[in-house]
Amino acid sequence: QVQLQESGPGLVKPSQTLSLTCTVSGGSITTNSYYWTWIRQPPGKGLERIGYIHYSGITYYSPSLRSRTSISRDTSKNQFTLQLSSVTPEDTAVYYCARVTAAGWALMNRGVGDWGQGTQVTVTS
Repeated sequence: QVQLQESGPGLVKPSQTLSLTCTVSGGSITTNSYYWTWIRQPPGKGLERIGYIHYSGITYYSPSLRSRTSISRDTSKNQFTLQLSSVTPEDTAVYYCARVTAAGWALMNRGVGDWGQGTQVTVTS
């Protein structure tokens, strides 16, 4: 059973870069067919796709966040990382990492795929 765990600072100042790491156990991030994704849920709002790194290493970023987002991986540690630059209070959210298939990425439902428990990130001065 694959497990995912997000880690990183819970507080970030405006204009700084948010950096989160997802540590994966019970499965390899290079396993065929899977998308290793970052999703967030702002307070009172629905889930929002941030982007993913495919098992092949290809990355995709949501158009609305593309200019500020970078997703990378460390296969030796079985981890992948999100960096979101120039944050504002509007980036305050619970951030999730998840392993999904292509169908799961389209559905964007916490009942589909394997998700971490989520980590609260608050942007505040």
